[in-house]
Amino acid sequence: MAGLKALAKETAIYGMSSIIGRFLNYLLVPIYTNALPVESGGYGIITNMYAITALLMVLLTYGMETGFFRFANKGVDDPMRVYSTTLLSVGATALLFLIVCLSFLHPIAGFLGYGEHPWYMGMMLIVVAMDAFQAIPFAYLRYKKRPVKFAALKLLFIFASIALNIAYFVGMKGENVGVAFAINLACTSLVMLCMWKELVGFRYVLDRELLRRMLHYSFPILILGIAGILNQVADKIIFPFVYPDKAEATIQLGIYGAASKIAMIMAMLTQAFRFAYEPFVFSKSKEKDSREMYAKAMKFFIIFTLLAFLAVMFYLDILRYILGRDYWVGLKVVPIVMAAEMFMGIYFNLSFWYKLIDETRWGAYFSLIGCTILVAMNVLLIPKYGYMACAWASFFCNLLMMLLSYFVGQKKFPIEYDLKSAFLYFGVATVLYVAGMALPIQSEWLRLGYRTILLGVFIAFMVKRDLPLRELPYVGRFFR
Repeated sequence: MAGLKALAKETAIYGMSSIIGRFLNYLLVPIYTNALPVESGGYGIITNMYAITALLMVLLTYGMETGFFRFANKGVDDPMRVYSTTLLSVGATALLFLIVCLSFLHPIAGFLGYGEHPWYMGMMLIVVAMDAFQAIPFAYLRYKKRPVKFAALKLLFIFASIALNIAYFVGMKGENVGVAFAINLACTSLVMLCMWKELVGFRYVLDRELLRRMLHYSFPILILGIAGILNQVADKIIFPFVYPDKAEATIQLGIYGAASKIAMIMAMLTQAFRFAYEPFVFSKSKEKDSREMYAKAMKFFIIFTLLAFLAVMFYLDILRYILGRDYWVGLKVVPIVMAAEMFMGIYFNLSFWYKLIDETRWGAYFSLIGCTILVAMNVLLIPKYGYMACAWASFFCNLLMMLLSYFVGQKKFPIEYDLKSAFLYFGVATVLYVAGMALPIQSEWLRLGYRTILLGVFIAFMVKRDLPLRELPYVGRFFR
């Protein structure tokens, strides 16, 4: 019991740091979209650059973060020897990558469309190399059960970044997008300095035999990681290459990237659920009623994600002020991207069957299939439909992975999910959504009031059917 309490405490700290970090990071969206005019394409450059760096981050860590956890906890190798070997391996590859890329900076920048501003790419290459190296000390902090320092360093980066961005883009009325990358570099360097205790006090040893075993273990994780990150960022990387008007590409990508940020509220909900659900699944795996509990968890996940979807869509007239007015034209992607994120959340819930039976290759299969569909749809449809193709590609990609995981999982690890309730809630949410969006009400206040009533109907339906107030902790006594 004590172990579970400690696990829950650590999960809460990690989870809150991630959620708070994501929330605070959203503050950069109104800063950038108000400071950078849409016609400048500045936010499109930011969207594209961070998508590229996200992919590079996966490549430069090549599954060694997970490999470190595995071998440090295995009980065969000295944990500090594992840590030292991992640090040297990732550090050496990150440094080599950086030297090669900076040596050919101008051709690389030109190929990616940043020939006039090569140091945009240069600064982000330095950042991604440092981030890859930092991933190992961060993993070490988790291994040593030091969630407070882990969370503090993550939040330090966010707070410092927001403060410096506000100082330049708001206080100084700056419009140079390159400063955003310089700020990222400065904040990453600050975190690196704060990690010095995790980088000293032990003997650095590169155990080649250990490294060989770690690489053998980590390579499949790399493949899965590449497929997974491409599912998230491929559209933002591909867009400038296939959009017919190169000058217009960064403008359109900026609109899509900004509008999609509102939809990421669903991703935050999924992330919060994940931190709580992962330890729950594995702790309950040997109990007789584990499958029934998994089914109930899925049911309530669907209910609350649908509630989040309706809340965001019904109050989009308020949430849109997160963005600069020039970016509002892209708000039509929000329901599509939110639905896509909901499918991804359901897929995440379903994915535990292959983890519980140690057949993780299925996760790679689903991710690779989804990634292939995503890339193909973007390449074929972006030239004609622009950023709407990106939204729909994400929608169908995540839907396909969700369905594949469900049907294969029912054969490999059958769980009696309450499909009747799931379809009922989807049906009710769809009807309320259409009712809220279809009725033309000119007054914004009347429109928000009407949609609030519809949201209340969904909540009342949820409470009446599956969440009686008398059964809730703390508040239940007031309804008996």
